[in-house]
Amino acid sequence: MKIQNMFEDDINRKINGVIKVDQEDETTERELNEYVITRELKRHFITFFNYYDDAFAEPTDDIGVWISGFFGSGKSHFLKMLSYILENKTINGISTVERFRKKFTDDPATFMLIDNATKGQTETILFNIDIEGFSNKDNTAVLRVFAKMFYNHLGFLGEDLKVAKLEQFIAKHGKTEEFRRVFEEKNGEPWVDTRSSFAFFEDDVVDTLKEVLGMSETAARNWFNGTETAEISIAQLVSEIKDYVDHRSANFRLLFMVDEVGQYIGTDTNLLLNLQSILEKVGSECGGKVWIVCTGQEAIDEIIKVRMDEFSRIQARFKTRLSLSSSAVDEVIQKRLLKKTPEADEVLRKVYSENDYVLKNLFSFTDSVLDIKGYGGEGEFEVNYPFVPYQFILIQKIFSEIRKHGAAGKHYSGAERSMLDGFQIVAKSIQDKDEHAIAPLYPFYDSVHTFLDGSIRRVIERCQKAADNGDGIENYDVQVLKLLYLIRYVDDVKANLDNIVILMADDIRTDKIELRAKLQKSLDRLKSQNYIDRRGDTYVFLTDEEQDIAREISNTSVDTAKIVERIGQMIFGDIYTMKKYRYGKYDFPFDEMVDTTAIGATTGGMSLRFITVAADVEDKQELRLMTNSKDCAIVVLADTPYYESLENAMKIRKYVKQRNVNQLAKTVQDIIRDQQDEAGKYETSAKEELEKAISGAEFYVDGEHIDITSGTPVSKIEQALQYLVTHVYCELDLITKNAETDADIFNLLSGANPQMEGAEDNRDAAAKVEEYLEVQYMKKLPTSMDDIQSRYQAIPYGWKEIDVAAVVALLIYEQKVTIKYSGATIHADNPKLPDMLRKKSERGKTMISKKQSPSAQKMKAAKDILREYFDIMDVPDDEEGLVQLIISKFNDQKTHYEELNQRYAGHKYPDHALIASAIQLMDDVLSQQKDNIALVERLVSDEDKLLDSKEDLQPVEGFFKNQVAVFDAAVKMESDLRNDLSYLQQDEQTNTALNQIRMITVIQGDSKQVYKRIPELNGLMNTVKEGHGKLLDAKRADLLEIVRQCMSEIHTTADGNSDCKNIISSADNFFDQMKNDISEKKSLALLDALVTQMWSYKDDTVDRIETAKKPVSPVTKPAAEPKPVAKKHIKNVYRQAIFKADTLESQEDVDAYVERMRSYLTALLKDCDGIKLN
Repeated sequence: MKIQNMFEDDINRKINGVIKVDQEDETTERELNEYVITRELKRHFITFFNYYDDAFAEPTDDIGVWISGFFGSGKSHFLKMLSYILENKTINGISTVERFRKKFTDDPATFMLIDNATKGQTETILFNIDIEGFSNKDNTAVLRVFAKMFYNHLGFLGEDLKVAKLEQFIAKHGKTEEFRRVFEEKNGEPWVDTRSSFAFFEDDVVDTLKEVLGMSETAARNWFNGTETAEISIAQLVSEIKDYVDHRSANFRLLFMVDEVGQYIGTDTNLLLNLQSILEKVGSECGGKVWIVCTGQEAIDEIIKVRMDEFSRIQARFKTRLSLSSSAVDEVIQKRLLKKTPEADEVLRKVYSENDYVLKNLFSFTDSVLDIKGYGGEGEFEVNYPFVPYQFILIQKIFSEIRKHGAAGKHYSGAERSMLDGFQIVAKSIQDKDEHAIAPLYPFYDSVHTFLDGSIRRVIERCQKAADNGDGIENYDVQVLKLLYLIRYVDDVKANLDNIVILMADDIRTDKIELRAKLQKSLDRLKSQNYIDRRGDTYVFLTDEEQDIAREISNTSVDTAKIVERIGQMIFGDIYTMKKYRYGKYDFPFDEMVDTTAIGATTGGMSLRFITVAADVEDKQELRLMTNSKDCAIVVLADTPYYESLENAMKIRKYVKQRNVNQLAKTVQDIIRDQQDEAGKYETSAKEELEKAISGAEFYVDGEHIDITSGTPVSKIEQALQYLVTHVYCELDLITKNAETDADIFNLLSGANPQMEGAEDNRDAAAKVEEYLEVQYMKKLPTSMDDIQSRYQAIPYGWKEIDVAAVVALLIYEQKVTIKYSGATIHADNPKLPDMLRKKSERGKTMISKKQSPSAQKMKAAKDILREYFDIMDVPDDEEGLVQLIISKFNDQKTHYEELNQRYAGHKYPDHALIASAIQLMDDVLSQQKDNIALVERLVSDEDKLLDSKEDLQPVEGFFKNQVAVFDAAVKMESDLRNDLSYLQQDEQTNTALNQIRMITVIQGDSKQVYKRIPELNGLMNTVKEGHGKLLDAKRADLLEIVRQCMSEIHTTADGNSDCKNIISSADNFFDQMKNDISEKKSLALLDALVTQMWSYKDDTVDRIETAKKPVSPVTKPAAEPKPVAKKHIKNVYRQAIFKADTLESQEDVDAYVERMRSYLTALLKDCDGIKLN
């Protein structure tokens, strides 16, 4: 049965596939009759008419209706049908409501709602705002469109508000007919036909205004020539609308039914605000008599979601929201277009039952996101035939994406290509085929091609021309190219070969294998001619500009070495990221290589190498691979398109880098940006293909071709490395116990965990190191710890750095090796020894050698010396222990002598030179501590010097132990009494004792005599102390007498005078202080110094008292200025110089002393004017 004979209605009948909301022609009646009320549409009718009918009983502000639905879902059709129903238009004598009665025979309640809504008079203003809107989308664009359509509805010229306002003014005066008649008489053409170009008929318009409205010629010409643009506000427009509806019946309704509002407003917040203001004003002013019904591809919530707070009011105004889904479209197409005859139904059910399995196998998509599928049963097959269920979902997505990306005018010239039209076109294209045919996807291109951008159509047309001319392209290739365009922007179905086979299938009996081969050849031809591009396993349609850029990218060269290097970065940076392979507790580094290119730094140890498709053929030969895999794991990658993917990505990256993208046209920038995205996809694909290549790789390890049959790419690599480690590091098992921290090294060095001799951990490893050091010694080659670490971390050992240090620590403990650092022998107890064995910065300075020991004779002599010199008995027998004791003891002894030496500072103790000599002797022995043999030999050679020094220092040791305190006391006494020597010389016994002290402590002679005489110091110091004390007592008595005499003279002079009270009090305090000083001072010289101080103070005080006692002289008139008097010469004389110290025992002695003073003073007056006694 032919497909065209299967349908109840003629498949070739005219169906308005392009719905124009404002179109009314001969197809409108069929459009009304065939309109399908789906279950979803019925719910929407109920929702709308419930709200709408309620407004008749109770006025409402919520007059907004929002109808949303994807492109091609029928929202414009629904809006148009709603307009016909509300206005209840009559076509060929039948009203619209009557035509819809039979569509609701099963639901009379809903029809009653519709019928009630049309009882009153209703007018609808139905228009597509995208067509009627102005190109200048300023802040009032929506308002201006509403005003235009309202004035057009009234019969005025809404496109020009200046003219519309004139017509409105004429209408209000009831002169519209007269104006039109007079104008036509003068112009010869009807006003309605010429008003849009009225500017060309100035005289006719002016004359008509003068005649009809009685305007003067000046006023008429002023209006005509006025350049002002008539403006209108929302308030003014709504006021005029309200006035219009208020002059109609009570149940009159006016509806603005606006298509594509969502598309027109887009993301322009100013337009959205404009619409919101109109809604609010109409709602608040017109009391539910005026409604605004809008359509958009997105729900109102989606449009305002970015600025929810600002536009929440518009959301409330659109209280009635209707959303059309894809299921409604499916149902419409099935009922209106695909409804079958009973005969066709029977044929199709039979076809399905015979091909059930084939059909299920035919429509199995890979990597699809959408819920797309084939037939779910014979019922679904019959209802949808010749289409497949997935096509309803996919075409919806395709139409929507084409509208965004490929339409010449984004609004299809004001029309909306419906899915119904698309499916009819495809059905007609295969109507002559039989019941085994099915509709492929590519014919849907023919339903949209007229609306596509020229750059897209040109590609298809050029391809068709090439096919017609046989220029490397076939007609089938054109069909494939159309398909690839349709699904180009649909991310939900990958355009890989498997999916393209399904989409191109046009017969149930299709052999998928043959079709796959045919399609592969077709895709190859298209790619070779640059119509399409391959990105990974998917194919992409290219526009003209994309083809140019793709061609330039294709011609961009990328160095093979750079591609190989990038492969290495991807393998070692993204797939196998481990830089070391862990085997037990060991981490083995390996060199990373791809072909002959090293990735990163090389260590010279084992390596992991990948062989790519870019490698030389010779490098892939079995024998060469086995030879080159010594100490190496070679992975020969399987043949997958990883290289091509990475090459494509790198070409794109290089191309973009070479172009100054910011200076290019936006369309080119968008293409390049898409190419950059593709580069990322290529890189992702390359990684996936590399993983597949590793999974299918051949492995060559350490000279063998090994089989690794299972596991992930990473586990396969690790299996190869494990095999490599066990074969390359064959001495690894010599390490029987791993060290963990420096604490383990210290334990080995100190023998903290003793083990049975010969059965120690790592014994065989230690033997290996010892053998190597023996060979080095025989060759007289120096060996550093860095040499040891490098040797035993490398092949064939592979020991960890800390384990190498642990093995050497065991040899150190067993005294089988000698460690020197900067030439000095390092002993096992050195706290820095682990660093010297392990740290890279220290290992090069740390030398290790087979141990060489002092002779047994020298060892014995050294032990005897230590016993005698240090008075010890317990001396170690082993070399290390003996050397450690020597160093320890001599360091301690040196410290002791240095402490004694410091005590000589500031003192004249005896035998200082012996201490300095002993320190030099200690240094001499310790100077050889870097070498055990030299140390022992130096100790033995210095035996006599050491023992002599010990004997000579015995008195010194005794002095500092027992005598130094009394010696220091004597020195201090001698120093303290140096100012009183002249006084002490008056006492012979005291003076002699002090001289003896000086002889012992200051003027040192034979040190032996000094040590013998030190015991005498205590007695001598007592003698001196006693004699000095007697002199102090006598001196204090003399001074206290002077104090008494001074105070007596002061008090006698004052004679109780009250004016001298303060002077007397100060003098008493002064002499009380003098008494304290006299009792405290222990120096005769210092006591003598107080005498002059006290006499001087007494004289000054007496002068002050005498001055205070004199009566105050009366104030007299200033006398005439006296003549200047010559200045007197006063001689200062110290009383001590005149009044000599003496003892007066009789009156005669007193008289003689006074006479002597008189004579002396008289003599002094001869050469001066006066004497001042101080």
